[in-house]
Amino acid sequence: MRAWSYLLLLFIMITSCSGNSSSQNLTWYNNATISNITEDPDKPNEVVRVAIGISAQVFYISKKSPDYKTLIEKATQSIKKSKAYNIGIENKTNIIKEINEVK
Repeated sequence: MRAWSYLLLLFIMITSCSGNSSSQNLTWYNNATISNITEDPDKPNEVVRVAIGISAQVFYISKKSPDYKTLIEKATQSIKKSKAYNIGIENKTNIIKEINEVK
């Protein structure tokens, strides 16, 4: 009986530690609307500044990201149509990694 308890505990520890680490590394802003997109004066070839919400918190979209076109298109739609999205920001970098439709 004790061996089964240890095996169960080990299984729970393994499954709780595995998973999508990229989603765990994101802070989500749900139902957020982008208010402005501008070129970054300090790094114009690397990132674009994106302001989210009324308080205009500033984040960045990397121009080197493979999802750059998709992220910019969704950000532009958010500005033009005041469309809300769920926005995933990478922790410690302030770089937008995901912009998802609100469900």
